[in-house]
Order: sequence, then structure tokens, then C-alpha cells
Amino acid sequence: MLIGYARVSTHDQSLDLQKDALKAAGCEKIIVDVASGSKQERSGIEHLREILRSGDVPVVWRLDRLGRSLKQLIALIEEFESLGVGFRSVTESIDTTSPGGKLFFHIIGALAEFERNIIVERTKAGLSAARARGRLGGTPKKLSKQQQMLVRQLYGAKQLSLNEICEMFRISKTTLYSYVRY
Repeated sequence: MLIGYARVSTHDQSLDLQKDALKAAGCEKIIVDVASGSKQERSGIEHLREILRSGDVPVVWRLDRLGRSLKQLIALIEEFESLGVGFRSVTESIDTTSPGGKLFFHIIGALAEFERNIIVERTKAGLSAARARGRLGGTPKKLSKQQQMLVRQLYGAKQLSLNEICEMFRISKTTLYSYVRY
């Protein structure tokens, strides 16, 4: 049986594209996950492991939906292989039920990891260059220093509720707590 696996990192992202592609590939069942690909423990992967039977073929839209590192991908594919289970990736046209598909999987996996490493390297270099020019990066503070002090004073005085303080400064409770933490 073809079993689809679709993953997004956050609830803000849509699974529609992946689900449509997996249905078009002939998947009878689709397991969805909302978790970072870098996490080893994902509920969808655990569910997939539980339902896989010999002869099944897990299918993903793209290789990076299954895992982020080559080591992680290879470990999963080897686990599938030990269960008598194949693997397919729709976008990369990988099918590990054949020797050529296994080879192609390893090549594509290595290239995907290389691409991610290059992106990380460029991001770090860009942040370093920005810091050297005086930019700290990150999200700018919503309130000025004076407003932050006032928030701390109001919070400490305990005369207003958290909601009242948040409404007054048009900030969320999370933002309020970030200011009073210090």
C-alpha cells in the first residue's frame, strides 16, 4: 500500500500542495505532521512506523519533508528497508524499491544536505557582516525605552490587570512578559 507522509514546520503553513501530490501519486492513506524536520521525534513518523507492513511504500512530496540531514534520511530508509518497506519521493522521482532508486536517493540526499549547509553558512556570514556594521538583527522592539520602563512600573505596581496594560500599549502578553523579565 502507498502511504503518504506530509509535513509542515508550523501551523501557519498549508499541507494542501503536498496532499494533492500524494493523492495524485496513488496514496491510499496520508499521515500529516506539523513539526520541524530537524526533530527526531515526530508524531507523524511514529504513526507511520506503527502502521507500516512489509510491501508498503511510504511516499513524500519532497525528500526534505521526511528529514533534514542525510544521516536522518538514511537511517529512516534503512529502517524501512529492514521492515521490507520501500520509499518514494514524488518531486525527486526517487523509488528505493529498485537499486537505481537507492543510488539516486543517496546522491540527492547528499546534495540536499550540502544545499542546507550552504544556506546556513551564507546566513551566518550575512549576520556577521551586519553586526560589523552595527546592526544587531532580530525584531525591532515594539516600545521605546521610556515605554518599557512604564510597562515594568505598571506591572510591578499590580494596580492594572495584564490585559489592561497590554491594551494600553497595544502589545501581547508575550511581549509584556519579555519586557518585565529583566
